[in-house]
Amino acid sequence: MSVRLFSTSITGIEAQLIEVEVDSTPGLHAFSIVGLAGKSVQESKDRIASAIRANSLIPPSAKHKKIIINLAPADIKKEGPAYDLPIAVGYLLETEQLKFDPSRKIFVGELSLNGAIKPINGVLSSAILAKNLGFSELFVPVDNVAEASVVKDLKVYGVKSITELIDHLSGTRAIKSFKANGLPQEPEDMGEAFRMIKGQETAKRALIVAAAGGHNILMSGPPGSGKTLLAKALVDLMPKLLFPEALEVTRIYSSMGLVNGSALIVKRPFRSPHHTTSAPAIVGGGTNPKPGEISLSHRGVLFLDELPEFPRNVLESLREPLEEGSITVSRAAGSIKMPAKFTLVGAMNPCPCGNYGDPKANCSCTPLNVMRYRKKISGPLLDRIDIQVNVPRETISSPKEPISVNAFKEIRHKIALARDIQEKRYNKAGIFTNSEVNYKNIDRWCNLDDEAEGTLRTAAQSNSLSLRAYHKIKKLSRTIADLEQSEEVKKAHVAEAIGLKVNEKLLGDYN
Repeated sequence: MSVRLFSTSITGIEAQLIEVEVDSTPGLHAFSIVGLAGKSVQESKDRIASAIRANSLIPPSAKHKKIIINLAPADIKKEGPAYDLPIAVGYLLETEQLKFDPSRKIFVGELSLNGAIKPINGVLSSAILAKNLGFSELFVPVDNVAEASVVKDLKVYGVKSITELIDHLSGTRAIKSFKANGLPQEPEDMGEAFRMIKGQETAKRALIVAAAGGHNILMSGPPGSGKTLLAKALVDLMPKLLFPEALEVTRIYSSMGLVNGSALIVKRPFRSPHHTTSAPAIVGGGTNPKPGEISLSHRGVLFLDELPEFPRNVLESLREPLEEGSITVSRAAGSIKMPAKFTLVGAMNPCPCGNYGDPKANCSCTPLNVMRYRKKISGPLLDRIDIQVNVPRETISSPKEPISVNAFKEIRHKIALARDIQEKRYNKAGIFTNSEVNYKNIDRWCNLDDEAEGTLRTAAQSNSLSLRAYHKIKKLSRTIADLEQSEEVKKAHVAEAIGLKVNEKLLGDYN
């Protein structure tokens, strides 16, 4: 008589329920795994046999039986070592070396040759799936128990070895279920990167607006003007992740094995891929699709330094996630959708030599070279970037004092208040920031008074702005109003937003 247990499969960041069926019949010994099992799953036969033998149990080779393991549904390819534990437990249950009711339990884990259970990827997604499907118990490697335990109303057991699991299931020695103690606390960040920036008041104001509303930003300036430091400072300004945001980020990092034993990731990600990075590494993909840099920077910052040096196809691949907040990766076997709501920070020189427009330096580039350099960034991509600012080179002739800790705390407090306003405004819409408002509801939440609307329409007509740029300015205005805790979006808010979005020097002529 066959037995059935449950495990999970991770595709992208989503988990899917897998039924592990074990059957044995008398005859010549054979141990077969069917159900579109990949190479790593087929290799589990040797790991399982060694682990069972090392713990004084009867291994499959000692049974004069033909053992068949079926992983259903059979049309989903199974990859990875997470099926070791459910297959081993299913074998022990089917051969009556272990007795228990497996109906509301899920097992995931990799076995070592001595029976120890090693950590795996994607445990948080497995825990969320277990709760959603009504399972009551989840058995995971002890190193993964913290991340799985953040899911409420689910008993999560961290297991060190197969012997410990057998003792628990047979009632000999119980394992205590693990409970998380809320969000982990990190030392307060004093924003050293932001405080040490001397001058650059326009760029710092742009960072504050970007942090408050989650807006994308492009900085253009000569080498040494501080663009990289400004980009790193943006994370210092952003408030800590809310619990739903932290859950989203941790799921992504868990699927890549980057959680490192913590319960939840509470600090916003900062990713800075090199300009030689390929398009699949940026957007995600592969034979077994994995999240790319845009998903790893979800709810955080994706910093692309030397933006024009990135290949054109890489930059154009950002257009969908910048607009939709997600990326769909399609392959012959199917397609998966992964979250990608990140704040894009781009940095570029004004020309190949970096001195174009600098009154104190000579530019060695021809107008044609300057034009070619800037044209590497397409108009549709620029249209999707909310804030575009120039970052001139600061001089040492007029030294400026760094911002004090108290002044930085006040700035971050204003940003946190603006984020709280947005959270309450959009609490039923499934979004967190003004930048996520789409064309369907922008007139409802970004309503301008008559004078502000007139100013925006005039600017849109005089600068031939697209409807997308028009909406970007409205969302920027809403964020600036939130920073001032103003319910109404006024003319002054719109005027500042126009200055942040419409950068004539950045996009001007090349003569």
